[in-house]
Amino acid sequence: MVHVLGAVRSPGLVTLPPHARVQDAIDAAGGFTRRADPAQLNLAQPVQDGQQVVIGSRNHPAGEVRNGSGGGPAEAGSAGEGAVLDLNGADAAELEELPGVGPVTAGAILTWRTQHGRFSKIEELQEVDGIGPKTYAQIAPHVRV
Repeated sequence: MVHVLGAVRSPGLVTLPPHARVQDAIDAAGGFTRRADPAQLNLAQPVQDGQQVVIGSRNHPAGEVRNGSGGGPAEAGSAGEGAVLDLNGADAAELEELPGVGPVTAGAILTWRTQHGRFSKIEELQEVDGIGPKTYAQIAPHVRV
């Protein structure tokens, strides 16, 4: 089972046979949308159970394959790339390191957390002022509760 998100027609979990490739995961998620930019992905890369395949778009071309263990991306990258941040323990500086998050959005996340207590699921980020579908799609792969 692999989680496919980003510029695909049906983002979500897909079940794949053994020895499946990134392209198989994309096909199982309905294929690319018109906005997809898969240039940074190796479509022939094998995928494993629990991985996440992020499909970039023209506006946000950073697509990648991430391990499901929270241990970072499956492909080489910078030291912080793919790190999973705890939404309930992160401070403003840590939140600002997330893609698409600046000081205002980090403050809004902290305000939501103060008003509602802890995040019980990642999807609650969508309730934070200033986090729409695009920003959520950027942040979600990098956080946990």
